[in-house]
Amino acid sequence: MQQAKLLLNCCAPARESVRKASSGMARRGPLANKVALVTASTDGIGFAIARRLARDGAHVVVSSRKQQNVDRAVAALQGEGLSVVGTVCHVGKAEDRERLVATAVNLHGGIDILVSNAAVNPFFGNIMDATEEMWDKILNINVKATALMTKAVVPEMEKRGGGSVVIVASIAAYTPFPGLGPYNVSKTALLGLTKNLAKELVQRNIRVNCLHQDSSRLASAVWIGKPDECAGIVSFLCSEDAS
Repeated sequence: MQQAKLLLNCCAPARESVRKASSGMARRGPLANKVALVTASTDGIGFAIARRLARDGAHVVVSSRKQQNVDRAVAALQGEGLSVVGTVCHVGKAEDRERLVATAVNLHGGIDILVSNAAVNPFFGNIMDATEEMWDKILNINVKATALMTKAVVPEMEKRGGGSVVIVASIAAYTPFPGLGPYNVSKTALLGLTKNLAKELVQRNIRVNCLHQDSSRLASAVWIGKPDECAGIVSFLCSEDAS
């Protein structure tokens, strides 16, 4: 009996180590000490991505056009013990993009990751009925702002030896959604933007990838990736495992 007790006591530290490893306590996150910006990240897929990056060790700055949404998201994620702050950012406004970048640099010393998720779709109908105003709004936010947001973070990534950009597109880039012509076009444009940025920024050790929610047809049922599943893909793309 005494030998059995001694054996159990000797095994206690090992059991504790296994318990910590299984719970994640002993693991160093794949994004430890990385600094990430995620646009439109107070709900939906953006929120799921922000949460996953933070859980994997990153310091995350979330953003949204409305302060109350930022406050709610930050409170929820900080309540999980995650390193998350937030600021208002309308990606179509230069001053807001600058503030988002400055928030990350001032708090964490730089930027390693950008996830560009912001998009709008104020139009539904035949593409021939879309007004010039609608085209301008959709392309300005969904495409131009993504390019300019990337431009804003590249100098900070270069200072840290490189980085990762993930642009969130949509399956609409491949299979257009009925009634969402301009939106579909904007998501297709993001594929082209990703390819061009990837070729240009690889010389600066910055990777650029594009995410779209995939779908497949199984027994007449359509499966579309859930936000948490997409978040895992983004975290991988932002990690050194994707280098």
